[in-house]
Amino acid sequence: MKVIRTAGELREVMNEARAKGLGIGLVPTMGALHAGHISLMERARRENDIVVASVFVNPTQFNNPEDLRTYPRTEEADCLKLEQAGVDYAFIPTVEEVYPEPDTRQFDLGPVAEVMEGAMRPGHFNGVAQIVSKLFAMVAPHRAYFGEKDFQQIAVIRRMVQLEGFDIDIIACPICREADGLALSSRNVRLTPEGRKYAPAIHRILEESCAMVPSADIGQVKNFVTRSINAVPTLEVEYFEIADALTMQTAESWDSAGGTVGCITVYCGDVRLIDNIIYTKATR
Repeated sequence: MKVIRTAGELREVMNEARAKGLGIGLVPTMGALHAGHISLMERARRENDIVVASVFVNPTQFNNPEDLRTYPRTEEADCLKLEQAGVDYAFIPTVEEVYPEPDTRQFDLGPVAEVMEGAMRPGHFNGVAQIVSKLFAMVAPHRAYFGEKDFQQIAVIRRMVQLEGFDIDIIACPICREADGLALSSRNVRLTPEGRKYAPAIHRILEESCAMVPSADIGQVKNFVTRSINAVPTLEVEYFEIADALTMQTAESWDSAGGTVGCITVYCGDVRLIDNIIYTKATR
């Protein structure tokens, strides 16, 4: 595996690969890699000739300076995992390399970016669009891989791809979980022992709520999930929304055309965890 630090070298290497007709897969990450990230890279390895993974904690998508400061950074361990996963090129730039000048672009991401995470973290999705569009321009991959834990983010990236005219397949990959159901996240390392004990209740309660569908209405399911999670020690729901899985807008009924997804953010102590669950599939 080759580590690349500059955008210029990355473009040069990728241009050579495309000239040879090689298929390129990209896995953007912020590092602190876990098995969920590795599953993306393993899929990219199966489906492409060349696999590129980026490791970059992107400052423009953090609206909370403390969250940016405390985000785990584990480059040495990350490189070992990348090599073991069969990654060909690891792009690990500095902030100055990615943003030699401030990125002032504002993306018209529309309604998919205005709710849930978009409402709670102003500017977050614009920052995501900034960094992902930069990576897409540098690598020009045929396919890019993202985990479904960040369900809304995938919808936002697809919107950005449409806006910018990128010819890239966005591949959504299933959530990876611990044996007790906790969704894998780089932030899990910050959980206290007590928090780690109770955090799996998030997924367990979401799964329990599936048995209520479709006999209960959406409001009843939302109340059940919110009330049940808030009753668990150390857990507090920031939001729980049941939305159309394509538009991310609040679902009015279980027969929403895009299918319905329950998206949740929960504070476990001071650690912010996200998860989701599919209630119904698309009807069109």
